[in-house]
Parts: sequence; structure tokens; C-alpha cells
Amino acid sequence: MTRLARICTFFLLSLAFAATAVAQSRPTTSQPWSVRIAQAVEARYPDGSVDDKPVKVKWNYILGTLMEGMEAAWRSTADPQYFNYIKTNIDSIVAEDGSISGFDPQKHALDDYMMGRQLLMLYRTTRQEKYWKAATQIYKAIEVQPRNPSGGFWHNSKYPNEMWLDGLYMAEPFYAEYSVLAGKTGNYADIVHQFVLIDQHLRDPKTGLLFHEWDETKKEPWADKVTGVSPNIWARSIGWYMMALVDTLDILPEGDPNRAALLPILNRYAEALVRAQDKTTGLWWQLPALPTTKGNYFESSAACMYSYAFFRGVNRGYLPVSYEASAQKAWSGIQNRFLTTTADGLPSITSTVDGTGLGGTPYHDGSVAYYLSVRQRSDDPRALGPFIMAAVEQEAIANRGIGTGKTVLMDAWFNRQHRLNAAGVNELFHYKWDDRSEPGFSFVGDIVHRFGAQTATLEAAPTEANLASAQVYIIVSPDTKEKTPQPNYISDTDAKVVADWVQKGGVLMVMANDSPNTDIAGLNRLATRFGMQFAEGTTHHVLNNNIAAGTIAATADGEVFHSPHTLYMKDTTEITVPAFGHPVVTDKEGVAIATVRFGKGTVLAVVDPWIYNEYTDGRRLPAKYDNFAAAQEVVRWLLTQAHTGQ
Repeated sequence: MTRLARICTFFLLSLAFAATAVAQSRPTTSQPWSVRIAQAVEARYPDGSVDDKPVKVKWNYILGTLMEGMEAAWRSTADPQYFNYIKTNIDSIVAEDGSISGFDPQKHALDDYMMGRQLLMLYRTTRQEKYWKAATQIYKAIEVQPRNPSGGFWHNSKYPNEMWLDGLYMAEPFYAEYSVLAGKTGNYADIVHQFVLIDQHLRDPKTGLLFHEWDETKKEPWADKVTGVSPNIWARSIGWYMMALVDTLDILPEGDPNRAALLPILNRYAEALVRAQDKTTGLWWQLPALPTTKGNYFESSAACMYSYAFFRGVNRGYLPVSYEASAQKAWSGIQNRFLTTTADGLPSITSTVDGTGLGGTPYHDGSVAYYLSVRQRSDDPRALGPFIMAAVEQEAIANRGIGTGKTVLMDAWFNRQHRLNAAGVNELFHYKWDDRSEPGFSFVGDIVHRFGAQTATLEAAPTEANLASAQVYIIVSPDTKEKTPQPNYISDTDAKVVADWVQKGGVLMVMANDSPNTDIAGLNRLATRFGMQFAEGTTHHVLNNNIAAGTIAATADGEVFHSPHTLYMKDTTEITVPAFGHPVVTDKEGVAIATVRFGKGTVLAVVDPWIYNEYTDGRRLPAKYDNFAAAQEVVRWLLTQAHTGQ
């Protein structure tokens, strides 16, 4: 074949592959709504041009809001197309030196800080420092953000002393996540202070809802001369605030005393929104405090945002389960009122109000007439992103009861590897909930949360006391000296403590590794308590790219797996199972997964930590390997074996 013929053949094959990929990515009615809308986004906005006319990708909160939805779709499906969509768009804006096209820190615009969340996600996932450098530019802008006399951030330099509800979503989740990663714990009080100021100054005593904006100096013509607040309550602005609350609660450490102040604020506005919810449609008006005003209408982005905040709040335990009814009613209203299908066969979301703010030129006075005159759009990212996020949370409800009230505890004592991050902070990594890079367990942690359970980390040797609050305990690949200079080996005392806990009803998952990468001797001090034994040596050895050597078939045996799976386990050990145990997965190399009943409890033993992010997030393995789907079955099984209050 000539060189030209090879090029032509390659070109034609590429076109065929691209056509197939597009056809496969188009949504179908059999898919969940989160996937249907995420795929419609890729079809409509393939290059990230989310404005009315085709433009180069812009650095703005509108695209950032859409990408929050795409990240939710990726983390709930492990479909890499959604991650690639985010990365491709960000890489078109962010250079290798971390400079950001279109970002001007001198504008002091909170709206421009929102996309910092995608930078942190990409840094944590890929460990590429360009994303951290770019995020640091945004953090430095926050450090010098102008403030009103009470310490609240100006919305931007064009609006001195003004706080907008929108700004809380644009800045606080990023500010919180960067501060956590950089070890800047002193910022936590400032982050919470921004929410508290809004709560103190913008709350309407009559409805309990929030006014859109606040000028502490009361100089703006729209500002009330006594309170400084704008004259009306705008639905989407409260949506931004509610989403900012639940997202910031996710990020701030649970033990931080400042964080506790956010929970009553979230609950207060959730209650007020339920009162304002239309009883017939389950939706909210563009001006929610004026339902009978002529020209008022049901607005889609606010309903999507509230639904997300309610579903997420209930799923994570921030809100009582009673709010699920209001969220479900809103969810039905969204589908009945706003979801349509366009001529191209793609699902579409209608009735989203365009950007809305006060002041400026021409001057927006915050009147009823102004809010009702702003145009409405279809398929606006300010509705699409929150819709996908809400859909992911709504779709988790069916399984939430499996893990409600249960805690899955991850060992960080026997495997306690540390590394310096780009901020120079010494952080735990490798098989940890918070580690979003390839060795981490963050995808499994998300699965645990979607089943309604909580995750926790144990950074001390197991004792009766510190295991008492856990229903599931996971120990993964205990360290060797090559992994940690001074490893904590599993002792006979440790083994007895864990075995006693299992015997009383605990559920233990032990994940080994091949002997060069795990302390087999220490692990066996524990395993022998349950009649099991891990072997020295390496099986399923994968050389170079021969991933077929790591292929293991899991049948639907009904014990752990109810569907067949093609698993990938690289460089494993072997396990011997007692007669009273149950080999769940075996192949020519021996037993790969087994269970043992021990007293009132259960042990799941695996020859490899095969569900870490590298092999569950969809970015590395060929599609035939479904470690992610199998991991969901494993988590479900662990939680169904566990009982609260054992």
C-alpha cells in the first residue's frame, strides 16, 4: 500500500470512527435524564460555544456551570466522554504556564472565579501543575478582592460594596476547595462569613426568602434607604445561593467549627422555598414572592437549582428526608413544563431567563417590570448544568436506603502513604476517599455516597472505640518499607481487634496486592483469623500493554455480583479460602474474590485493589472492562451485609 493510500485509509477509518462515536453519544429515551441531557449538551455545544452565536470558548461562569453538570455525569457513569469534554474546553483556554485566556484579575469579578472549580478538578485528577498554577491566579485575585465595610466580597469592581447572591456560587466553593488543598484553614471562617452576611442582611422577614442584591452603603438608586437591599426577590439568585451552600458543605472539613453555621442557613431557606413552591406544578415563579403578578412565569433554571440543592442536601444528610417530596414534585414539574424535544431529536430545556443583574448601562432598577422583561432562552447552560446535577442526585434516591445510617471507614494507618501536592502540603494518597488521582478511591467514595452511606478515614490503629461507629471497614494493601519509610505493620493485637469487631457484626473488606507492593505477612496475621491466606508472588502479571493478562471474568453468582462483569486486575496475589468460605470469582490463576462469614459479621477478600480510580473512572481501560459497574455491586453488597447499631 502506498503512503498516500495509507493516509486515505486512515482518514476514512477516522471519519467512520467519529461518525460511530457521534451516533453512540446521541441520547435515547431508555437512558436516565442525567445522561440524556449530558449527551445533548455535547451534540449542541461540541466546542463549548454556549452563547447565542458560535464563538470561541470563553472563560465565564456560564460555561463553568455547564461543566459542573458534565463532571457530575462523568462521576456518576465513569463515561470518559464527559471528562474529555471538560478537559478539551479548559485546555483551549489554559496554557502550559497556567495563564488563562480571557481572565482579567483587575476586573475583580466573582463571576470569573467560578471556572476555577474545573481547574482544581483537573489538577486533582491529572496532577498536571498547569491547572494548579491557573487556579492559583484565581485564588490570588480572591485574596485582594475588594470588600464592603462588613467584609463581604464586592460582586465586581463595577459595583462597589454590592453583594449579589450569585457571587456566593461563583466564589465560595472554589475558595473553599483551594483553601483545603493549600492547607489554608484560616480561610474557613471567612468563607462562612460570606454566607452569614447574606443571611443577616438579605433575608425578607415576610417570606423568609432572599432579596437579590445588597448595597451596604445604600448609595445605589435601587437600594432600600434603610436596609440597602434590592426591591425584589429573584428566583435564580436564590438558586445560586442554595447550590453554593450544599457544595461548600461538601468541601469544608466536617470537624471545622465554622462549617456548622451553614446547616441551619440551608435548612431555613429550604423551608422558605417549600412555602413558595407552587402547589399545582411544583415549580417556582420568576418572582417567587409575587405569584399573582401579571406577566410572572415559571422559570426553569431556578427549579433545577432548587431540585439539586434539595436532592443533594437530603442525600448527604444536610436536609431532612421530608424535603425529598418537594424535590420530587419539582422534578415532575420540570419534566412536564420545561422538557421538550427539538427537530434534531435532542431533549431541550425551555424557559430559562437570561443574565439578570442591577445597575449597569442601560440602568437596571430591580423593578418588577425589569425582571419580567428579561428574555427567556432554551438550552441555557444555567439550566442545563444544574439539571444534570439534580438528575444525578435524583437517580441516586432509589438506592439511598441501602446505606442510610451506615459509615464506610477507610484505613489510613496500615496504608498511610503521603505526598506533597502542588501547594507543598503533605497529603494522604493512594486508596483514599479524597484522592482524585489515579491511585485514589474517590470514585468508589462517590458510589458509597450514592447508596446513602457516609465515608470516613481512620488515621490510627484500629481499636474497639474507633471502629464502633463504622459498619464497613476497608483495609487496602498495607505498606511495605518501599512504600512508607516507617510502616505500621498489622500486629496480632490489631488482628484481634478487627476480628472481634467483625464477629460482633462488622463488615470487613481486605484488598491485597502482589507481594512486592504489600505487606503480605502482616496482612496474613489478619486473614488467618478468618481461615484465609494470601500468597507471596505475583499472578495476572501485566507486561507493557498486554492488558489481556489482567482479564478476569466475574459471573452472576448472586452472592456479590448479579450481572456478569469483565474485571481488570493487574499484578495480583493469590488467596486460599477455607471450606466454610465462598469463592466468588475464580479463574485459571486461582481465587480472586471470596467471602467468609465470621460470627455475626462478614469478610470480603480480594487479591488486588482493582477499584481505584485508574481502573474505575473510564479513562484508561477499554470499554469491555467494567470495573466501575462491578464496584457498584461490591459497594451494594458490603452495605447490605452491614447493619446499623451492631
